[in-house]
Amino acid sequence: MTLAEPRTFAVPQERKVVTALPGPNSLALQARRVAAVSRGAGTLANIYMDHGAGAILVDVDGNQLIDLGCGIGVTTIGHAHPAVQAAVAEQAGKLTHTLFTVTPYENYVKVAEKLAEITPGDFEKHSVLVNSGAEAVENAAKIARRYTGRRALVVLDHAFHGRTNMTMAMTYRPWPEREGMGPFPGEIYSVPISYPFRDGLTGEEAAERTIDYIETHIGPREVAAFFAEPIQGDGGIVIPAPGYFARIAQYCRDNGIVFVADEIQAGIARTGAWYSIEHHGVVPDLVTSAKGIAGGMPLAAVTGRAEIMDAVQPGGIGGTFGGNPVSTAAALAVFDLIEREDLIGEAQRVERALVARIGGWAAKYDTVGEVRGKGAMFGVELVEPGTRKPNPALLKHVLKYATEHGVIPLDAGSWDSVLRLLPSVVISDALIDDAAGVLEEAIESFQGVGEAGITPAS
Repeated sequence: MTLAEPRTFAVPQERKVVTALPGPNSLALQARRVAAVSRGAGTLANIYMDHGAGAILVDVDGNQLIDLGCGIGVTTIGHAHPAVQAAVAEQAGKLTHTLFTVTPYENYVKVAEKLAEITPGDFEKHSVLVNSGAEAVENAAKIARRYTGRRALVVLDHAFHGRTNMTMAMTYRPWPEREGMGPFPGEIYSVPISYPFRDGLTGEEAAERTIDYIETHIGPREVAAFFAEPIQGDGGIVIPAPGYFARIAQYCRDNGIVFVADEIQAGIARTGAWYSIEHHGVVPDLVTSAKGIAGGMPLAAVTGRAEIMDAVQPGGIGGTFGGNPVSTAAALAVFDLIEREDLIGEAQRVERALVARIGGWAAKYDTVGEVRGKGAMFGVELVEPGTRKPNPALLKHVLKYATEHGVIPLDAGSWDSVLRLLPSVVISDALIDDAAGVLEEAIESFQGVGEAGITPAS
């Protein structure tokens, strides 16, 4: 059975707003939160959730909201999937922890075996399991440095790689993640990316610009690794032009540079392939996985060429909770669901539905510069009317309007001007249509835009 066929969810798959949002119970929890939680852990919408299923979240006031964020790409298979619940409960009843590097267990090995199967490339691969995307990226950097004997790391403009000290240094945007948090590690260099909407370059032209920067500012013999999100998430769903990564990967091979595909957000079936680098026809040396890998349980991984992964001495990588038995059990259930329910095909269905429903917005609204995406990962670039100038005020308005009307989208982009949509791949076409209608109302109601911000469809 695929999800294109009828399926029963524990929560009806429909939007239902029964109170003002946030509701009274959420407001009470927010008061408690202000008194107890660091303000640094800010939130998009102070609407407190109680439970969920599929593509619907239910808050503490009984409102049903369409989730277009999935906890920033985590619940790709939907909320509270029964198969993941069962796997977690069964494993928790058997063994919750021993630490794999002290007394190992089979789940860890099985996840590594599956990652070797699904990541791109027909060669021997090994993996290490850790807790979070940032930890995976940081370990990939350590492994590449150990393998090459070099120090420099190259990252792309508009990248987001995490919130640890090293990965903040690898992240492009200073606010809010990096401001006041330094000093940061050295030997990390940001280079220009292919951003078709803003640079107008072909993939090959953009790649030559990137390579020229490496040649003139760093020197390829100093570079241990080139880190790239094949589809940038926080950066604004930036998808480099065709040919860009093929040229970059060849340059890395020619110069002994480890090419790392950071698939923390775009990997694990979200974009209509196991990994988004597949859309570019490129095989990386290392791949990082997290977010959607375990259905909401904390787990991440670095997977890659065995000779690179094994360059690290025993004890050089690992951690207390990495590859936890319960999290790995959840991951094995997720892998099984993706294959058994053809969730890669469902991601492709979601893409078709989104293109059909919102793909024409750039022609309809002169405040929409571009709609772009793959699978269940889309971005809407918001601009000042008739220009390419970023429009963060419109994004702020759209987010506020949407959350007040029972839809949870995300922000993105270096200028805070890209509406990011990361729905579950189990979201129905009807929910996509309903959510898109709310987002259209938000765009059309933006104060100061009026008729000037809406171009009638031809």
